[in-house]
Amino acid sequence: MSVLLNVDKDAGVAVVTLDRPAKLNALDLDTVGELQRIWRELRFDDSVRAVVLTGAGRAFCTGLDRDAVVPQPDSPYMQDDPLLTVGPKANDLWKPVIAAVEGMACGGAFYLLGECEFVVAGDGAEFFDPHTTYGMVSAYESVLLAQRMPYGEAARMMLMGTAERISARRAHEVGFVSELTDAGGALAAAVACAGVIAGYPAAGVQGTVRALWSAKEAARAMGFAQAPHLISLGNLPTERQAELFAGRRGSDHRTR
Repeated sequence: MSVLLNVDKDAGVAVVTLDRPAKLNALDLDTVGELQRIWRELRFDDSVRAVVLTGAGRAFCTGLDRDAVVPQPDSPYMQDDPLLTVGPKANDLWKPVIAAVEGMACGGAFYLLGECEFVVAGDGAEFFDPHTTYGMVSAYESVLLAQRMPYGEAARMMLMGTAERISARRAHEVGFVSELTDAGGALAAAVACAGVIAGYPAAGVQGTVRALWSAKEAARAMGFAQAPHLISLGNLPTERQAELFAGRRGSDHRTR
């Protein structure tokens, strides 16, 4: 098992732990499947009224495992991204999920953090997105982060790639992290918050989660609709990109 589930029925709190420390909690396809199963299981467990998501070892999550093989259809209109269905909201879990982050959170980790209600981080946690460094388009991650941070801060993180890592303290200053703890204290603090929320009537809490999500759902859907095209274009060889852009310039004209 690469994901651990610990349920405290008395407190009404479940702790979901990414448990691939040797891989810095990178997500392979089995881990994605386990997370999907757990989110769906928690939908039906009325004893759980709040959830904490964390990672074992030196990282919260470092995105998609580089060794993961994701079969793709030949058509550019049918790209498969397994991380699109890795988060709680993507699996219709409308119970509050709080992230407890220690160590690195980067790249595909933002698919998870983007679907948590708020983030608690230990001093020493750090956030970055490596896509641009390797010539890749950061599309879905950028959409999610732009909804969680001031635009300039999100843009700096996504564009600077591996050249710059955002400290937990800076992430707290700009509002991405809601609570900053001493190193190693994020899980306890997140569980304490979850315990408070779990003590409230579930219907009111879950309705509030749904309302909060609906406030940004339309913008997220529009951003996600653009992502596959941007990723497809970004993945083309440089010479092919140049041909496309040259053709677009050549066909551009204005009617006077």
